[in-house]
Amino acid sequence: MRDTTGDAEGGGELLLGIVVGAQGIRGQLRIRSFTGEPDALFGYGPLLGRRRDGEEGRRLTLRRTGQAKDVVLAAVDGIADRTTAEGLKGLRLYIERSALPALEEDEYYHADLLGLAVELVGGGRLGTVKAVHDFGAGDMLEIADAAGRTKFVPFTRKAVPVVDLPAGRLVADPPEGILDDGRQGPGDQEGGDEDEPDYRVSDTRDGTE
Repeated sequence: MRDTTGDAEGGGELLLGIVVGAQGIRGQLRIRSFTGEPDALFGYGPLLGRRRDGEEGRRLTLRRTGQAKDVVLAAVDGIADRTTAEGLKGLRLYIERSALPALEEDEYYHADLLGLAVELVGGGRLGTVKAVHDFGAGDMLEIADAAGRTKFVPFTRKAVPVVDLPAGRLVADPPEGILDDGRQGPGDQEGGDEDEPDYRVSDTRDGTE
């Protein structure tokens, strides 16, 4: 099953982050940001927060207060104590898709790729897109299998011939060696001229790479 990121697309919204807990005693939130640059989360004005599809949700105005490991820290207008902040844990933060720039062909928002199921061209499932990285040689998909083991696949036409956002899936044809057992890091796979990146991943905020 794909992440709510994909479900939000059908509703005209894009998932930007999720509240994972409270920080301190003054009502700050710990937020896992799904934007290409974590701080881009604060560039849209009020965000719509809700826990599940169909909820009316609530508008939250966030102000960045800091950063910790894997999260950004934010103050919220109208929330000044830890108990209230803890009550927002699990809240998903959305922006209207109409507020974002239109994308060109073969260009994808970073947040749209997270949570997509990854199938293999020969059949079977490789895992789920956990993150998108750029280590300097083009975008890489970090894919986690059911056991939590991760593999890195170049986000190119050759390695990912099918991107089907409405169906919540990618079809991958990984370079040789990536499907070996065990964990595999981004430096363990080789690129090459025939694997030139020809997809583009854009930061949610400004539609640029």
